Amino acid sequence: MSSPELETPRTPASPAPADPLADAPLPQLVTRGALGGVLMGLANLVPGISGGTMLLASGVYQHFVNAVAELSTLKFRLRSLALLGTVVAAAGLSILLFAGPVKGLVVDHRWAAYSLFIGLTLGGVPVIWKMVGKADRSIWIGAAVGLLVMVAIAVLQTRGASGGAGGGGFLTLFIAGVIGASAMILPGISGGYMLLVLGQYVAILGGIDAFKNALKARDLAAAVDPMLGIILPVGLGVVIGVVAVSNLLKMLFARYEKPTLGVLLGLLVGAVVGLWPFQRGVPPQVGDVIKGRAMTPELIAALKPEDWPTVFFGPSGLQVLAALGLIAAGFAATALVARLGKKQ
Repeated sequence: MSSPELETPRTPASPAPADPLADAPLPQLVTRGALGGVLMGLANLVPGISGGTMLLASGVYQHFVNAVAELSTLKFRLRSLALLGTVVAAAGLSILLFAGPVKGLVVDHRWAAYSLFIGLTLGGVPVIWKMVGKADRSIWIGAAVGLLVMVAIAVLQTRGASGGAGGGGFLTLFIAGVIGASAMILPGISGGYMLLVLGQYVAILGGIDAFKNALKARDLAAAVDPMLGIILPVGLGVVIGVVAVSNLLKMLFARYEKPTLGVLLGLLVGAVVGLWPFQRGVPPQVGDVIKGRAMTPELIAALKPEDWPTVFFGPSGLQVLAALGLIAAGFAATALVARLGKKQ
């Protein structure tokens, strides 16, 4: 038997870097953060594209999550603040500029928009599946739970009184902001989609667009209503959702990685249930109840098209082929973005 003196000492494993943001120069980090913020803002306007996937593609996802978690513990460092400030500012500007056009696409061309959204959503499945690696029972159980949750949300939304135009009180919009931001952080899960199935998507985009138009017209009085009624509660929810999920993700992936990935996979696959494309808005009839109000001829005349209830319709053969093409295009777009970020 070898004596202890002759044994080769083992080299201790290298410790993990103390600073997760220290592997890139600050200008490079800020540049990538700006790109990721713009893409993240666009992603959260389009149901099906994950804001987390956009940050992944731009190479700052891990840095962003760590920076949020660090800031939430009241640690203020230049690198963390610079990255977060850049991402938030770029995402906010992107949302402000493009909320109106995206809202118009959903309201005026619903079946085409939803077809594209289905493809964009399914394109996130390979992102989660690669993170899963070897699937085991906990993956499938988690996936079943996530799938059931999304099916339940879609069924409840289908039975709603309005066509998904949403709105509501401060608390409703605050909760929508929390849930949308939570999904926004998760790679492959779309915050925009979550707002869509919660019935708040068009209302929030409309409020942002109204706020932007009021600022352009320098009409501060007109900006107050969308600011206090929509942007403020949603914004507070977004901040709390991002902070909560960034910290929760670190804990769940450390302790329950496989079940957590399974739930994410189920949420993603189940997301398409609420995006059946062949539906359209129809003018309400006198006596219909929308947002708790019985419709009168005067109310119907004042009702915006985004507030109309939706009905399913039988598509033509050409519409079916076009929908399949849009689904394929959406899938390819999300898969391409995920491929760009696979080194992360």
